[in-house]
Amino acid sequence: MSQTIHLFLNPTAGRGRAGKRQGRILELLRQAGLDVDVCRSQFSGGMETQVQHALEAGATRIIVAGGDGSMHEAVNGIFRSGVRAGLGIIPTGTGNDFAKACAIPLNWEHATRLLADRIAAHETPRKFDVGQFNDRVFVNGAGVGFDAKVTRVAQSIRVPMGDLVYLLAIFRTMIGGIVSPKLTITADDFHWDGPVTLAAVSNGPWIGGMFHIAPMARNADGVLELLIAKPVTRGRILALLPKLMNGTHVQEDDIVHHAVTTLRIHSDEPIPSHLDGEVQPLQSQFEISVLPAALHLF
Repeated sequence: MSQTIHLFLNPTAGRGRAGKRQGRILELLRQAGLDVDVCRSQFSGGMETQVQHALEAGATRIIVAGGDGSMHEAVNGIFRSGVRAGLGIIPTGTGNDFAKACAIPLNWEHATRLLADRIAAHETPRKFDVGQFNDRVFVNGAGVGFDAKVTRVAQSIRVPMGDLVYLLAIFRTMIGGIVSPKLTITADDFHWDGPVTLAAVSNGPWIGGMFHIAPMARNADGVLELLIAKPVTRGRILALLPKLMNGTHVQEDDIVHHAVTTLRIHSDEPIPSHLDGEVQPLQSQFEISVLPAALHLF
């Protein structure tokens, strides 16, 4: 069984693009001589369970065709299984931020060919960091506050519009006003006690496909990048958006940045959060840390 490559595919990823590409993905993988077993996930959390069960049954190499949400589920399935499997990515999602951070081609056919060739050649996987967030892990980024609310709104938008869905979600979220919860944040030698619009913890430099939130982030350097946005108005958010897209917002007075390895966030009341663009239950306590070189990626 260990010689079989398990392909996990979310047919709804990328507003349905992943499902339409399944046939061609299989063709390219099998042309490289790979024996492929396909697992399709139709509901939230399904891929995580499928990956965990496959690894517990003896699988050692898996491929995920999807976006950041699919990667989030797959990696949590890997960690739940306790098996450090070799993982390959075929970017077919909306944002594909983790693939971009790992220098994986965003052209899905090109990425599939390269991945198939490297697995067939028995190349050694590269090692990347992941983040621990309470009882879950994340591969690209986590956040509490405004960006988590934007994520929730983005998931409710069904119109196929690519990365622009996150920009539209920002505008829709601002209609309800900007909430700045009071947070106590302790990270290594850093301390914050006061209101914030958001606190983002980045393993990779991009979120939402088009936002260069942490240009200094490298997902194999053993640290995470904490960015805090002080309380801001709607007008200030609009002024910051172009800077957020090109990564120059970090120099602004209302942005605080600190590199961290461990982080604790406390809120007096439950607040929204997200992991890799996946909405999490409302919580008030967050324990975050980096797990260096914990993910083995083809």
